[in-house]
Parts: sequence; structure tokens; C-alpha cells
Amino acid sequence: MSKPNIGGQAVIEGVMMRAPSKFVIAVRKSENEIVLKKEEVKLDKNWFFKKPLVRGLIALYDALILGIRALNFSAYHSTGEGEEKVSSWAMFLSMAAGIGLGLLLFIYLPLQVTELTKYVLPAVEDSSLLYNGIDGVIRVLFFVIYVWLISFMKDIKRVFQYHGAEHKAIFAYEQGLELTIENARAQSRFHPRCGTSFLIILMVVCILVFSIIPNDSHFLVKLGARLFFIPIIAGVSYEILKFSGKHFENPLVKILIMPGLFVQNITTQEPDDSQLEVALISIRASLDMDIATEGITTVV
Repeated sequence: MSKPNIGGQAVIEGVMMRAPSKFVIAVRKSENEIVLKKEEVKLDKNWFFKKPLVRGLIALYDALILGIRALNFSAYHSTGEGEEKVSSWAMFLSMAAGIGLGLLLFIYLPLQVTELTKYVLPAVEDSSLLYNGIDGVIRVLFFVIYVWLISFMKDIKRVFQYHGAEHKAIFAYEQGLELTIENARAQSRFHPRCGTSFLIILMVVCILVFSIIPNDSHFLVKLGARLFFIPIIAGVSYEILKFSGKHFENPLVKILIMPGLFVQNITTQEPDDSQLEVALISIRASLDMDIATEGITTVV
């Protein structure tokens, strides 16, 4: 039998793991205490949401809804800030703010800059492929510069270390190794199914899909069409990500995933053993495996 896929996300002083029908957060509250939360995810039990393309939208749901919940939970238990349980209204505002910032930085502003290139390179106005190619390159540059700048923040650097710990724990699991700190430490922090790679793939797919939008369309039409195609692009990009995760040893696939792995040089950092311990507890809990209970507080 094939192993169930495990995905994850780094949070403040912790790691969120997603197994089929499971949502687990492990957060280091102090040197000797780790807080653990585990929930069932009912969406995973619906056959429709497991279909190709549709499951890409579930990945977005994980990143937005579950991601925000995990971040709030981790902030509360690691720093004492925020709320342990977030209201629906607060969740909506957080999600709206995150989506709004993403659309501004990676859709609206790149499109505006691309419009300006017409005055420097007139050929841009005549070629949809060139126009959207430039738009895509600018979007990727904005993303790389953004993650590079925030990587200098102390708190973000620790999140990126937990991101590395998450990848190492998942690699140890995928290779059938015992989930120990020693085994996880030896693994790579670069994973082909990482959310960073997903975003890079998504940006490349955007170039191809957006090319069907007429180049002489009004700016607002181009912007609206981009927003309309996002769910479709997310679904296609997720399928490419899953394929690359299964066949990452293939030479052609290695070329495909190379940009995402390159950006992971920024978004993942080498973790210490205490961070690996948190990631391993999170993945073991997501798989319903036994974990040592000393120093671990379970939150229902």
C-alpha cells in the first residue's frame, strides 16, 4: 500500500501537519513544553473534493483557512498574543487582508508595471505571449524579493527554520525511516511538493493561461480575467506539483522543479534539534502514532 501524502506548514514556533482527514498543530510553548492540537477535517471525506483540479482548491483552503487558524493558535501559545480560538468574523478579516495583499503585490502591481513597459518596448503591445511573459517574470521577481526581504526579520527566520524542520520530518516519513531527530536531521530541507514550489509553478502557469486574454483589452478587463482564472490555475498547478512530487528523480521533472527548489534556499533554513522535535511530534500525531507524553500538553 502506498503511504498517505503528508503536507505541512511552518507557524510561529511550531509546525502544522496535514494528513488525510487530519489537521495537527504542534507548538513549542517553552523549553520543556510542547502544545499539541489535533482535529478531523470533514472536507477530506467528500469524494468530490478528491478529484483532480478540485483538490487544488482544497490546497488553497488549507493555506488560507487552516493556515490562519494554525498561525493564530501558534501565536497564542508561543507568545501569549492573539486568541486561541478565532471567531468567524476575525477569520474572514484575516483571510481578506491576506488575499488582498497577495492580489496587490502579485497581480495588480505586476500588471501595472507591465503596462508601463509598453513605452520602453513597443513590441509588448503587439504580442500577448511577450506581454504575459514580462508580467510573469515581474510577478516572480516581486515574490522572490518579498520573501528575501522578510527573511531578515528575526521571527520570520525562525519560521523558515521550522519550515526546514517540516520538510526534513516529511522526508524521513516518506523514506520509511523511524521518525527520530537523528534520522530527520540527515534529510534535505528542500522538498519538491513545498508550497513555495507550488507558488512558482502557479506563476509559470499564469503566463500561459493569461496569454489567451486579448492584449488590447482594457486594463480592468485584464485584471478581472486574471482574478477569474486563479481557481483554474491553482487546480492545474496543484496537479503539476503532485506529479513532480512523485517523479522528482526524472531529469525533465528536475528541471521543472528547479526554480521552486532555488527559492526554498530562502524560505527554508536549517533547523535545530528542538525544532525537529516539534515537527516530528506533529507528523507522528497526524499519523495517529504514539508520542511521548512528557512535556506535551494536548489541546482539544
